[in-house]
Amino acid sequence: MTKKESDDTTVKKAGSATDPLWYKDAILYELHVRTFQDSNGDGIGDFPGLISRLDYLQDLGVTCLWLLPFFPSPLRDDGYDIADYTSVNPSYGAIDDFKRFLSEAHKRNMQVLIELVINHTSDQHPWFKAARHAPEGSPERNFYVWSHTDQLYKGVPIIFSDTEKSNWTWDETAKAYYWHRFFSHQPDLNFDNPAVMDEVLKAMPARPQLRQPRRYGRSPQSHALLARPRRRRTPSRRNPLSRRARRHHVRVSPRNPRHHPPPPLCHR
Repeated sequence: MTKKESDDTTVKKAGSATDPLWYKDAILYELHVRTFQDSNGDGIGDFPGLISRLDYLQDLGVTCLWLLPFFPSPLRDDGYDIADYTSVNPSYGAIDDFKRFLSEAHKRNMQVLIELVINHTSDQHPWFKAARHAPEGSPERNFYVWSHTDQLYKGVPIIFSDTEKSNWTWDETAKAYYWHRFFSHQPDLNFDNPAVMDEVLKAMPARPQLRQPRRYGRSPQSHALLARPRRRRTPSRRNPLSRRARRHHVRVSPRNPRHHPPPPLCHR
């Protein structure tokens, strides 16, 4: 083996954090902190418990841990109903426990992927609580999609037709309907409002560890869309929100008009 070949074999590692194509040969292990390992006997998995099992996961050959949502949540949809993007569900530990987990994973050359659900929030998120009480047309109200009628976009399929009768739900406090593609307790964020993108991007670097893009993956869940396609005059036109998202390492997917109609900015 030549010296160059020897150098190549030492540089290339499976899941290497220094390799921009690490994901091509990564061995991913998806887990829910809540159900993985309990450290204090309360019957709920937590970050200290997960840390205690990192050597086991490393022995399995895992090079990337994919964590399901672990943020504060009412847990009406297994944590996909997020009530705070900048903290940890107290049942799983504190933000310092998460930082320690991240550090220990990196010591073992493991990547960490997080499901950051930004298609919608919990109805217990402070943004939605503020929107409900804010006047029509206000910046707070415009964080979500509102209408005076539930007859808009009648052709859009209802995903959970066994529990939801409409993609619109009446809010007595706001005196208006709000749009949700999933459960009624998960109001959709208004992607047409640049302030929504601003706040989502602010939430990411609010945690110091999010400033480590090489070692820390951020992946919105598969249906979480940051921007809908524009009606382009030419094929070369790009969505400005998409460009902003790429600068912040956020994946943007095109919105399917059949399933995701263009929402109104506020009331129509």
